[in-house]
Amino acid sequence: MPLDEALAKRRSVRSYTSGPLRLPELSQLLWAAQGITDDRGGRTAPSAGATYPLELLVVVGSVDGVSPGVYRYDPATHSLKRTAEGDLRDKLASAALGQASVGSAAVDIVIAAAYERTTARYGERGERFVHLEAGHAAQNVCLEATALGLGVVTVGAFDDAQVAEAAGLADGESPLYILPIGRKS
Repeated sequence: MPLDEALAKRRSVRSYTSGPLRLPELSQLLWAAQGITDDRGGRTAPSAGATYPLELLVVVGSVDGVSPGVYRYDPATHSLKRTAEGDLRDKLASAALGQASVGSAAVDIVIAAAYERTTARYGERGERFVHLEAGHAAQNVCLEATALGLGVVTVGAFDDAQVAEAAGLADGESPLYILPIGRKS
């Protein structure tokens, strides 16, 4: 799908079928957010000073060939590492103030920030740069989901501590977005 078509078709979708995502679709979505695009480590989303403060956690409920659980995306190897077992979408939905789309999506991508990576270089202004980068990454996911014919919505209303617990964020990581993604109903 051409970029201008993806931009025109992108809409917030909060209702999904129970159909699973395929692993290549999940792979493409994660690459769109933080994939490596050159031999120096550049990524799909711009990052102030190449500090790359974002971490992607994937709460998997229904992906062919992937067990339900929480996974951390490693851009360097374009791989997932499971950090928790079991379907935690309901726990994440509860943390998102009961938003049904979070619980019914095949996957939820949690974009988290390790601010120190950027603020160590840019001071307080680095917080702004982190937020800009999160927006770039989230928009990339939205456009990729649209191009794949999937539904997605950006969620910012949640209890930070509860999301951090549900997604298994490390100390020093703060949740910025939840992106529920599934097959459109």
